[in-house]
Amino acid sequence: MATVKLLETRGLCKSFGGLRAVRDVDFTLERGEVRAVIGPNGAGKTTFVNLLSGGLRATSGTVLLNGEDVTRMAAWRRVRRGIAYTFQVTSIYAALSVYENVAIAAQAARRASGGASFERRVRADLERVGLRDLSQEKAGTLAYGHQRLLEIAMGLALEPAVLILDEPTQGLSDAEIASFCGLVESIAARATVLLIEHNMSVVMSLADRITVMDRGAILAEGDPRAVRGDQAVQDAYLAPFA
Repeated sequence: MATVKLLETRGLCKSFGGLRAVRDVDFTLERGEVRAVIGPNGAGKTTFVNLLSGGLRATSGTVLLNGEDVTRMAAWRRVRRGIAYTFQVTSIYAALSVYENVAIAAQAARRASGGASFERRVRADLERVGLRDLSQEKAGTLAYGHQRLLEIAMGLALEPAVLILDEPTQGLSDAEIASFCGLVESIAARATVLLIEHNMSVVMSLADRITVMDRGAILAEGDPRAVRGDQAVQDAYLAPFA
């Protein structure tokens, strides 16, 4: 079966003064896959996905979404093209209800702003992440794990082609992590998932392919078995997890 390029970078670079945080990255994300990006702290992972989502402007290089050059496109325009990015730190509207948070995201995706079908869809997104019964609670009062799930529901409400999850299991209990893995598997049925994650059990169980970054560049790529067996990856990152 032929693969379809969804998101691609060519020679992507980002510098902050004299620091090259992302260096000449050529990357291809195929439609329908779950891809993990891993690497040691400071490897450039979050900077890289910020370049994909438009949170940062590239110093040089190109970002393509469905073959369209979006390198200079604003983040909100990329959202409407299909890129949703949930942050490493929760970014919810704490004073609003759980339902209102997801409704705002749905409106950003240019769905109809009212009506029964709109409400059903918002509630369906909440149900997918297990928060429907908490829909009227203030978002800021939720437990941390529930706030992370709300952020994912907001991402789903954007109807993304690719959902970028940055350290989604950080701070979650073992039971919450197990539930999260099931959630990602269900999300993957309708959206491509790009996952930045330090929990190697999560990475190895969910990812179709893994991209390993080190010092701003791609060190290795492949399926979980190949990456685990790569000596350069072992030396740079995986040895503590062996």
